[in-house]
Amino acid sequence: MRLDEYLEFEANERAERRRLAREKDYGILDHLDSFERRFEAEVSDDAVVGSVSPSIFVGRSNYPRVSTGLLSPVGREERAATFETSAAWYDEGVSIGDVFERRTSLLNANRGIDVNDAGAGDGTGVHDAWDGWLGVQREVAIADRPVDVEIGLDGTPDLDFEVGVEDVKTPTGPRASARDAALGENPHVPRPVKKTLEDDDWRAEGAMTYLYRRGFDVYEINTILSAGALGQGESRRLVPTRWSITAVDDTIGQYLRGSIRSNPTIDAIEVHRNEYLGNAFWVVLVPGNWEYELVELKAPGSIWNPDPAAGTYLAAASEGREGRTGYVEETAGAYYAARVGVLEHLDERGRQAKALVCRHVSDEYWGPVGVWQVREAVRNAFSGEHGTAETFGEAVRGVAEHLPISTARLRRKSTMAAGLQANLAEFS
Repeated sequence: MRLDEYLEFEANERAERRRLAREKDYGILDHLDSFERRFEAEVSDDAVVGSVSPSIFVGRSNYPRVSTGLLSPVGREERAATFETSAAWYDEGVSIGDVFERRTSLLNANRGIDVNDAGAGDGTGVHDAWDGWLGVQREVAIADRPVDVEIGLDGTPDLDFEVGVEDVKTPTGPRASARDAALGENPHVPRPVKKTLEDDDWRAEGAMTYLYRRGFDVYEINTILSAGALGQGESRRLVPTRWSITAVDDTIGQYLRGSIRSNPTIDAIEVHRNEYLGNAFWVVLVPGNWEYELVELKAPGSIWNPDPAAGTYLAAASEGREGRTGYVEETAGAYYAARVGVLEHLDERGRQAKALVCRHVSDEYWGPVGVWQVREAVRNAFSGEHGTAETFGEAVRGVAEHLPISTARLRRKSTMAAGLQANLAEFS
């Protein structure tokens, strides 16, 4: 499909998606009211919760002394699996309000612990922790389905559901200090996960790649890593959830980059597009050896650029054929999440290419939901129709027409948009 035809088709699709999103969002206040009533009915006076935990959370504040929690959807145990962040959220078409509802419905029963210490007071390290609080947390993390648990709470949680600006910025559920936890069943652990647990000589990066090649998605792998269940023997430690997400995206991205390194390149310039949760993604693939750049545009009045008079905020980060040597600061975890989506597509096709990804964060993105939406939006940008362009310049101009900045400003910020033009004489 020619680029101009593709752009017209996408404009109609975007209008329909925005209409559906408006119908679904902003029911959060009704949810919080009903959840408070349900929570008070489910948590007994002796502060013991019988629940199902689909996931865990490891905080990063005060590292290396961090807060580790079991997450439980109080009163909705039969739907526990739907509360765990996964690619299924995109397939389900969850809205920002849906994400807010699910996150605020999870009780975070937590304890403080050192990332290197099992907390038993006997010198046991994280790699040996199969009993007590950390042992239960690990069992939940490595299981392939939600686990029945009994959690003893140190007092009844204090629920505060006055919704203000900070609540919208960081949607989380009630927190409570935990005394102890016990399994209500024997969790089912997949054989490949057991293999990575038993091999104390396996570096974490190798174990992550092994699990990915056996069909585990990045969501499952980052939970296992976060629980301190990957790595070499005594080097295993708890990894804050936010860090583990980026670590897995980066590791899998490096693996995929190596996998496509000797593949032939694509034959033509392609423009792919997807929009989800107020974020629009444009992916321009160009024949040639692997290069990658993410350019982010954040609209004034959006959650990350709240001043309506500030103008569009731009950030960018890139890598060449050999990858990067340092962490990306400007675009942070979104860089690695989007890269995974592009590399998976190229690996599936048995090709390589130069990839420019433009992410436009509009003012419809009223509450952040996490980098999973970046990963899934880019992954799904390659389904269905795409546009083609005769030249890279035509592709950049076509994309820029649908962005709140000029082509010139995009080229000033984007290393690829500025540099590729000079190297693509054969496509000009």
